[in-house]
Amino acid sequence: MKILVCISTLLILVCCSCNNNNRDMTENEIQLINSAPADTSFCVLQTTDEADSLFLRKKATDLSVEDIRTDENLRLLIARMKVTLDEEEGVGLAAPQVGISRNLFLFIRIDKPDFPVQVAINPRIINTPEEMICFEGDGCLSIPDISGDTYRFPWIDVEYYDEMGKLHQERLTGYSREDDFTGIIFQHEYDHLQGVLFIDKLCEEDAE
Repeated sequence: MKILVCISTLLILVCCSCNNNNRDMTENEIQLINSAPADTSFCVLQTTDEADSLFLRKKATDLSVEDIRTDENLRLLIARMKVTLDEEEGVGLAAPQVGISRNLFLFIRIDKPDFPVQVAINPRIINTPEEMICFEGDGCLSIPDISGDTYRFPWIDVEYYDEMGKLHQERLTGYSREDDFTGIIFQHEYDHLQGVLFIDKLCEEDAE
């Protein structure tokens, strides 16, 4: 099943057109989302593949907020992304990483008991401090066998919708792997929606 889903992803990526301002799911996106049931993971796009790498550099577009609670395709997308995140043992996963160029990602709330998975739809970073820190050991499911230290904000004010259509506005903090780095996870996944990868933000000593 995983091999068939990967082939489907590749075919859909090839026929996808450039991003537009349409907030409704395209036929290609719907086809990819429905290529397997809710308990089946997606293939995670890899920068080692040329087509995948080009897709990961695209800027994603918003989803229709009005349809969040009723869109069955969106519910299936989220369910399969949760399975994918669990199987990959990651702390975050953005929709572009599974071939859907939409402003949606999952992130683990390591600042909360039992580390629940949070859905962020049409997320925004609305405020940051002036200073940045060098976060140690950043990595990505789409960039195999590579990690590095990256420039990040120590806190961010954010807003996003969850899968029930509720608007969240909060400050995310933390940049220590021993304690809490929820804010770092949000920044990493938000970057994916802009076509930005962690290797674009390496601290000077890692960028040399």
